[in-house]
Amino acid sequence: MDIDARNGNEVEIQNLESRGYAIRTKGTDPYVFLKPLKEDLNGKKNQLSFSYFCPSGLDHIQVYFYPLGKQIKSIMVGDVGSTEGWVDFRIDLSEYTENWGKTGQFLRLDFGTKPGVNLQIKNILLREMTKRELEIQVNKKKKKQQELILEKNLQAYLNKNYSNRVSNVLVTDDKITISGTVSRNSNLYLAEIPIYLNGTELKQFKNLIAIRGNDENFTMNLDRYVQRHGFQQDRLLSKWIIVEKQANGFKGVSHARYSDSVVPKYNYEFPKLASKKGLGGYSANREAPISDLDSLGIASATVNILINGLFRSAPSIDNISHSYLGKTYYINKKEIEKYDKTLRSTSKRNIEVSAILLVAKASQSPDKVIGNILQHPDTDPAGIYAMPNVTSPEGIQYYSAILDFLAKRYTRLDKKYGRIHHWIIHNEVDAGWVWTNAGEKTALVFMSLYHKSMRLSYNIARKYNPNSKVFISLTHYWNWTSNSQFYHSKALLEQLLLFSEKEGDFEWGIAHHPYPESLREPKTWLDEKVSFDYDTPLITFKNIEVLDAWVKQPSVLYKGKVKRLVYLSENGTNSPSYSEQDLNEQAAGMAYAMKKIKKLDGIDAFQYHNWQDNRNEGGLRLGLRRFPDDQENPGGVKPVWKVYQAYGTEKEDEVYNKYKTMIGVENWNQIRFSITNEKIGGTKK
Repeated sequence: MDIDARNGNEVEIQNLESRGYAIRTKGTDPYVFLKPLKEDLNGKKNQLSFSYFCPSGLDHIQVYFYPLGKQIKSIMVGDVGSTEGWVDFRIDLSEYTENWGKTGQFLRLDFGTKPGVNLQIKNILLREMTKRELEIQVNKKKKKQQELILEKNLQAYLNKNYSNRVSNVLVTDDKITISGTVSRNSNLYLAEIPIYLNGTELKQFKNLIAIRGNDENFTMNLDRYVQRHGFQQDRLLSKWIIVEKQANGFKGVSHARYSDSVVPKYNYEFPKLASKKGLGGYSANREAPISDLDSLGIASATVNILINGLFRSAPSIDNISHSYLGKTYYINKKEIEKYDKTLRSTSKRNIEVSAILLVAKASQSPDKVIGNILQHPDTDPAGIYAMPNVTSPEGIQYYSAILDFLAKRYTRLDKKYGRIHHWIIHNEVDAGWVWTNAGEKTALVFMSLYHKSMRLSYNIARKYNPNSKVFISLTHYWNWTSNSQFYHSKALLEQLLLFSEKEGDFEWGIAHHPYPESLREPKTWLDEKVSFDYDTPLITFKNIEVLDAWVKQPSVLYKGKVKRLVYLSENGTNSPSYSEQDLNEQAAGMAYAMKKIKKLDGIDAFQYHNWQDNRNEGGLRLGLRRFPDDQENPGGVKPVWKVYQAYGTEKEDEVYNKYKTMIGVENWNQIRFSITNEKIGGTKK
């Protein structure tokens, strides 16, 4: 289906490549017409689908059927959520196509009621419902009922105080030592919960060890490795709970506890960051010059790792093998060599690297067998990436195997292939529907899955180096969202803190993305949905002090003592065009942001996104450099590049001060605020 670009109301329409369109709404009743059907519609082709990119989102899309008639009503779909990537969207027209769908008939699409919305849309289709979509629809009611029970049980478990406690789990080369305390020992057992099971739902446990004796303190030594489900399993990934035997099964009488520590293969320190300045989404295979790492003084970087792209299900001359727990797995040679090139270039310069672990949907995986194993079974096709399958022995085994391969390869003492220091677990999980899709989930059920992925990644990384940390990746939607399928990042953090408190704390950090309120607007000092307290709707560059203060609270500290790392791991300002005004506003927005974070010791690093403008980012121009195919100055340096280069150097004030007038300040202290407490707003320093 194509848009009739000649007709429309209160819209600007621009044709893009691959049958796509850039649309800007200009009034309160914006709509477009689709071109008429060239033939009668097959009755099964009753799903209107498309991909869209819209950082602000739409309040609704309304579909009208032409010619208009009394027997045909319009259909409205509310809350077309914001997205900063290309997301699939589907509207079920099956109730309407019995009376519509003849040759010459057509549709009208209304794009909400707000002027000034930038929307990109492509691949508009009338198609049949896919097998996967039908499966989700059929199982939706049953799945929701199951998850409501899980939600209730998780809440009760996390909010309960127990008199019994598993207090420490130490993992050595071949043993696991578990210590704890009990208030009494009649009918009490230590039980293992494999990571793929939900402990709150278990009534029976296959692996039980009786807690004997009169001493309230106990210590047990168990074998680390066991054979189950056709796999050798590493109990490093399990958690341990005290249960009581009852007439109809077993009842948990403590919180479960994951491994506290594992004896690592290596024990070297990571060097301290030379600067807060980093680069996001770095790859040595991009068109921008690697010399920028030196010219910009980059001290840290993030690297996207699409694990499905590496994994293969069978041996081949194109693959290398990796042995994990007695089974051989296969890694594509060509793909891993690309990462080697990237990570050697950073290692050579002592640049700290945080790997962003991404799981493609099965449909987007080069090896469909691997894709189906790794993707969470409830993944909806609308998402860009999936939650890993942490719900089955096979899913855990394959996910663990690829993480073990990466950690083993990139933590070697000799840096033969380069080095990964830390691990960012998936992308923007508060926008999980888009970037870490596990289907429709409540925030707590989603976090229970994500927490498993974090723990698994953390424990495997710590097998090799005790300084590796994992990060939760979050958008700027702190206490508000324009998409009903998103979560609030503050709420997810509070849930993660609760899991850490109840099941043993671990060294996780925060990988935050405090973009301006509108990704298209670089003048972040104009952001309106911000306040200087912990209840702020958004955390952007304008009120980044809120995150700095939040992470320093005693209740947030790792084990109540150590501040968690905070990396602003994906951030930038946009130049709507390459006009002189827009380029200078982009540079001013970045000068504003860098002057703020310079004084915040709770913010440990800042990785700029994007290195160069990217045609796949919905018309955004966030780069330090222009599009590589720009006609005027391909890949050319933008003013923001010079702002970023000057940060932390003797030229900083010379470069930055010229933007004060545009920002509207006489000195940089005017942009800084103190966060007093949770209830009282900020005051200027």
